Amino acid sequence: IGIKVISELKSTGRALGILLMVSIAGVSWLLFAVTPRPYNIVFLFTNGLPLGMIWGMIFGYLEGRRTTEVLGAALSVSFIFSAGLCRSVGAYIILHWGVSETWMPFVAACLFLVPLLVFLWLLDKVPPPNADDERMRTKRLPMNKTERQRFVSMFLPGIILFVLCYMLLTAYRDFRDNFSAEVWKTLGYANSPEIFTKTETPVSFAVLIIMGSVMIIKNNKLALMVNHVIIFIGMVLVGVATLMFEKSLIGPELWMTLIGLGLYMGYIPFNSMFFDRLIASFKYVGTVGFIMYVADSFGYLASVSVLFYKQFGQAELSWLSFFSSSGYVMSVAGGVLILSSMAYFHVKHKRWQKEVSAAPATPPEVGYETE
Repeated sequence: IGIKVISELKSTGRALGILLMVSIAGVSWLLFAVTPRPYNIVFLFTNGLPLGMIWGMIFGYLEGRRTTEVLGAALSVSFIFSAGLCRSVGAYIILHWGVSETWMPFVAACLFLVPLLVFLWLLDKVPPPNADDERMRTKRLPMNKTERQRFVSMFLPGIILFVLCYMLLTAYRDFRDNFSAEVWKTLGYANSPEIFTKTETPVSFAVLIIMGSVMIIKNNKLALMVNHVIIFIGMVLVGVATLMFEKSLIGPELWMTLIGLGLYMGYIPFNSMFFDRLIASFKYVGTVGFIMYVADSFGYLASVSVLFYKQFGQAELSWLSFFSSSGYVMSVAGGVLILSSMAYFHVKHKRWQKEVSAAPATPPEVGYETE
C-alpha cells in the first residue's frame, strides 16, 4: 500500500495525507484502549499502517534539494531522539500518573497533538526545490506502475543487495526499539526510565553531524559511495562494540550507546540520503519514496520474522543473549552485502556514463535525464 500511495502522491496532497494518517493512528490507540484483549490487537495494525506512510509524505517535502542531507539527517535524528523520549514519557505516564499500559499510548499521543499540528502547518509552507536544486539533484516526479517497474529492471541486482542489507538493519533496529526495556532490565536498569533518553541523545547528535556533513560533497556518485562507507562502518561498529562488552572492556551504557550509533549510521542513510543520491547519481527523474518503501516493506517483513524466530525458535534464549547474537549476524552479513552493493553501483555508474555520452540530448519525463 505504501509503495503505491507514496510513489504516486502529488505534492498538493501531502499535508492533508499526513493529517489523515495521524488521525487514523490516534483513533486506533483509543480503540486499542477501550477494546478488550485479545481483540484490541487489530488496532496495532490500523495504527502502524498509517504511521508507516507518514515518513514518505514528510520526506517528499525534502527530497531533491542541495540541502537534503542536512534536512534529512535532522528529520532522521528526530526519530532516534523521539524513540528514547517517547519511551521515557510512556514510562513516566505509567509510573507517575497511574495510567494503564493500554491507555498509555493514547494519552501520550494526546500530549503531542498540538505541537504536531503547529509543525505540520509550518512544514507545508516549505517551498519546492528550485532550478539549482533540480540541476544538482535531478527533478522529482511521481511514478506510476510502469515507471516503477522500469526503475527496478534497471537497478535490480543493486536493489536486491541493499534491500537485504536494510532488512538486517530494520530487524535489528526494531528488536532494539521494541525490547530495549527488557535488555536494560537484564542489565540492571529496570527502574531508570531516563536511561533511554540518556543513551539516545548523544547518538542523535553524532548521526546528525555525520550525515549532515555529506551535504558538502557536490559529486553525487562520490556521495553515494560515501553513504555506502558510512553504512559499512556503522554495521561493523555494532559487532565490535558487542565483542568489547562481552570481553568486559566497556560497560552497559557505553555498549548500548555505541550499538545505537552504529545501528543508526547504517539505518539512517536508507531512510533518505542514500536513495536521494542514488537517483541524483544516475539523473533518474522519479521519487525517492518508491524505492524507500520497497526497502521498508521488506525491512518490516524481516522484523516480524526475527520476532517469530525469537519467540518460537529460540524461546529459551534471554533477550540480552539474542540481542548480542543478532548484532554479530547483522554486522558480518550486512557488511558483506553493503560492500557488494557499493561495487555494483560503482560499475553501473561507469556503464551509465558511457550510455549517456551516446544518448540524445532530450530527457524523458520520467527515467534517465541526460546531461
